Amino acid sequence: MTSEVVSEPIVLAIKVEDPTLADRLTSLLSDIPGLRLARMNEVGDVAVVSSQKAERIPEPDASLTPREIEVLSLLAEGASNKSIGRRLGISVHTVKFHVASLLDKFEAIGRTDAVTHAVRLGLIQL
Repeated sequence: MTSEVVSEPIVLAIKVEDPTLADRLTSLLSDIPGLRLARMNEVGDVAVVSSQKAERIPEPDASLTPREIEVLSLLAEGASNKSIGRRLGISVHTVKFHVASLLDKFEAIGRTDAVTHAVRLGLIQL
């Protein structure tokens, strides 16, 4: 005869405010052997807590103009200011103005950062 050690599952407590995310996590974690998700207000053996604040993606202060969206799309293609100006029929100075406005609205540190924010917000697609 072998002696089998039966242990209680580890109770995992995760506080999630978003109901959709909570449902997804529950479906992903519910089938893991030796793990049980804590019920509402139950103290778990383990709690998942983040010590870092979630990265906030700044929303533009004001809605983007149609021209800013055009400039943003061309930035996403990697176009230079000169190239953007030629394609849109505007001066390089005007392109720089639009780029600066986009950086300000997205609180971005550069062109790539502005494009990244715009993609995450669903304003443009790559």
